[in-house]
Amino acid sequence: MTHPDLSAASWFKSSHSQNGGSCVEVAPDFPGLVPVRDSKDPHGAALVFPAAHWQAFVTGVRTGTFGTV
Repeated sequence: MTHPDLSAASWFKSSHSQNGGSCVEVAPDFPGLVPVRDSKDPHGAALVFPAAHWQAFVTGVRTGTFGTV
């Protein structure tokens, strides 16, 4: 997989983010991909996941597949 240019990405946190800033941010507008970064390190590295894999992860979190944190 090639890495997209994220220099102009518009990042956002979940509206459910209420934990003092320990969050991830995602960037929309990358068809088929979901860039993800640590909100505490906005200039650090970003991970890029295939959209289907990210959706499977989000579904797993919502359904409790990974337990509670």
